[in-house]
Amino acid sequence: MSTKNFPVILFALLLILTQLACNLGAGTATPDTFATLNVLYTVSAQTMEAGSTSTPGLPPPTVSGTPATPTNTPIPTAAVTSKCDAIQFLGDVTYPDGSLVSRNSGFVKTWRLQNIGTCSWTPSYALVFVGGDSMGGASAVALPRNVNPGETIELSVTLTSPNKGGNYRGYWKLRNAAGALFGFGSQADTAFWVDINVNKSEYVAYSFVDNYCNANWENNDGSLPCPGDDNDETGFVIRVNAPDLENGVTDDEPGLFTLPQGKNNGIISGQYPSITIQSGDRFRTIVGCEYKAKNCNVIFRLDYKNNGQIRTLGSWHEVYEGKYYPVDLDLSSLDGETVKLILVVSANGSPNKDFAIWLNPHIVRQGTAPATPTRTPTATATGTSAPTYTPTPTSTSTPTASATSTATPTPTASATPTATDTPTP
Repeated sequence: MSTKNFPVILFALLLILTQLACNLGAGTATPDTFATLNVLYTVSAQTMEAGSTSTPGLPPPTVSGTPATPTNTPIPTAAVTSKCDAIQFLGDVTYPDGSLVSRNSGFVKTWRLQNIGTCSWTPSYALVFVGGDSMGGASAVALPRNVNPGETIELSVTLTSPNKGGNYRGYWKLRNAAGALFGFGSQADTAFWVDINVNKSEYVAYSFVDNYCNANWENNDGSLPCPGDDNDETGFVIRVNAPDLENGVTDDEPGLFTLPQGKNNGIISGQYPSITIQSGDRFRTIVGCEYKAKNCNVIFRLDYKNNGQIRTLGSWHEVYEGKYYPVDLDLSSLDGETVKLILVVSANGSPNKDFAIWLNPHIVRQGTAPATPTRTPTATATGTSAPTYTPTPTSTSTPTASATSTATPTPTASATPTATDTPTP
């Protein structure tokens, strides 16, 4: 720095400081610190030698004719924004589009989804039906756990196929805690769906009534004749062409009239010949007590025998209360297996005239019946035909339902289609 210019610079600085002191004393304005510093830097810069390298607070000087040296610090840019709620659809876990489902059949549809939004999905979020065919599903199903951005989850809904053949599709989205719906796609608004085809026809593949004397009937102690004797307290089974149901209505479908052995937890069971089950096969019947059998308290059960083991497909508890229970049980879990189906009725505790009826038990199969079906002839015992049984009332008390009653069948118990080991009757 030149010593000749030093007094000038010092004088200029003194003038600036004096001006600052005056402004502070006046109290009429707030000093602009950055403006003051800029003046200082400007004065300093004007007195710099050409070879000076830097000044605090300013960018490095640029030598004339030399471009500025670039830095490695990236220039901040706006972050790439994503939607708070968005889905990546990864695929169908169960029942891909066009899957064949039997009529009036329960099934569970499962999708695999990924959270590609910026917000976590919580149990306050839900899988919701938004249009198309609802197929008896819940309108909303809460998410079972948190799903953070980037995570994947499999979501399921329990549905029931319609009772009429055709193609059905239902649309679903997710709903956030604020009630807003979202899906997949560029706008996160596309629904995912379930798409099934329901068989347009079905037929009776097997009648338990027509073949009842082809079954081996037993009680707790051994074999029983078929047809049986309605006075036999060790248990019996008889075909009834027009049974009287609990509500006093005479049905026009045939049934099996049974009585378990007259002992505590006595049973009657009929093990039928082997049959090969196909996907979509369903066991249908109505179970209930015989009209006026007011002390009836029984458990109906459908078992099957396979590879020497007996397991239970479903059970239904019935008491006499003027109602009866329709059964529609999916047998698809036995698809391709050749099994022996077993009808079982047991007294629920001590015996007390537990007259029970299987109304038209049969297996329904999807599709069209074969052109020339092979029918198993109905066997007869000792050369005599099975009698048509007209039951004699076992009680003279006034029934709870009149003979003209048209009560709608109401379930009195829930089926439990869990496979459990059952001792051989």
